[in-house]
Amino acid sequence: MSSTPAPDRPEVDVPDVAPHGFRDAPPGAGVDRYTDQDLAWEPCGEHECADIAVPLDWADPDGQAITLSMRRVAATQQPRRGTIFLNPGGPGSSGKEMVEYFSHAGLEHYDLIGWDPRGVGDSTPVRCLDGAEMDEFLTVDASPDDEAEDAALEEAARGFGQRCLERSGPLLAHVSTTATVQDLDLLRGLVGDERLNYLGYSYGTEIGAVYAATFPDRVGRLVLDSAVSLADDSDVTQAEGFERALESFAEWCAEGDCDLGDDRDEVIQAVTGLLRHLDHQPLQVHDRELTQTLAVSGILMPLYGTKDWYPILADAVSAARSGRGQALLELADAYNERDIDGNYGSLMTAFNAIRCNSHVDLGLAGERARAKKEAEEAGALGPFMGPDLICPLWPAPVVPNPEDQTAPGAAPIMVIGARMDSATPYENAVDMADTFESGFLVTWEGDGHGTYGGTSTCVDDAVHRFFADDLPAEDIICTE
Repeated sequence: MSSTPAPDRPEVDVPDVAPHGFRDAPPGAGVDRYTDQDLAWEPCGEHECADIAVPLDWADPDGQAITLSMRRVAATQQPRRGTIFLNPGGPGSSGKEMVEYFSHAGLEHYDLIGWDPRGVGDSTPVRCLDGAEMDEFLTVDASPDDEAEDAALEEAARGFGQRCLERSGPLLAHVSTTATVQDLDLLRGLVGDERLNYLGYSYGTEIGAVYAATFPDRVGRLVLDSAVSLADDSDVTQAEGFERALESFAEWCAEGDCDLGDDRDEVIQAVTGLLRHLDHQPLQVHDRELTQTLAVSGILMPLYGTKDWYPILADAVSAARSGRGQALLELADAYNERDIDGNYGSLMTAFNAIRCNSHVDLGLAGERARAKKEAEEAGALGPFMGPDLICPLWPAPVVPNPEDQTAPGAAPIMVIGARMDSATPYENAVDMADTFESGFLVTWEGDGHGTYGGTSTCVDDAVHRFFADDLPAEDIICTE
């Protein structure tokens, strides 16, 4: 896996630290030492868990090893058809946790395995900031209005990457989508499946897409739900998706009995007016402050979901406009995976490591230009998003995904897109399905991020039939 230079990334000395989960490589030599290891399942609550070794660097299989951790829910019906690997997205979310609550209904002939990808959770984790440091980092204005604020954001982004390097050491450069795909293929072989069966959401669709591009002849049944963009310049598209969701919320609010405005424009002005106010006067919430940056996160959290979240968002915005920021801050904490004790989940650290390692960034100047474009083109929320300066200053090289993403010769690949998905706009699913030689599209004519699993009976049925080898003759459109 060769790396790609990025214009502003610093050259660094990698500290000699050993994150939790560093281990000796299994006996043997080369990649065989990993493919020949035993997979030992042990009781883990109601299910089974196992840890395996994978090489820190797949180009150096005789070097340092790290740990991958997974949980299995065994098939409940015979004949057993194999394993479906699950990934919830992020990047940085835990598949090991996901499989605990994931419904087995319709998939009973398969084992379900959720694993924590490298850098995440119970696998060898990336370490960056502790809870107090993350609180401080999130107080920095993410959408700077002047040179001083821009300089503060750049300093915070540089410091974030430096802390990750200091605490994660050599792991940091080896947490990428391409490395995760190599890990996933090892897992496939260790469970005895000739082909990969997989269900991934959001960023999990990137894992599935890169797997198909890398190992097209090993594709079994791949379901990619809420597709990300396979291009490196997808942020404006996502911002536009959130703008559509905000407009939908505003229309709902204006037609209902919420107190934010009598028409769509008034509601949007109430939301953006609150954000502008918080830029200068944050709200005190106990020993914390609701800043503009945290309020944006709090607003985005419900916009990820279905319209069932709209009353919660309306109440939180209304309360904040009256000087009570508790509800909106709680939504921001949920978005950032912060618990009541001030601890953050792996999403807040692994997210940046994986995305920065996997995608070529625009450099500082290019990223600031992109943010300016976003502010101009992405509607009411665009000006509050700001530039992403973490990746241009990331202290590790890029290991890019394959250029050819058509997956020639792969078995049919199902891509699911919701027409009103804000986080991963529907256009991404259309593009991904078209990119694959064997891709086909399932459209949910509704909202929400992540459709399979109770949102649409039509989508659920299509997925169940697909895993039962009932292949559709054409794209599917679901309305219920």
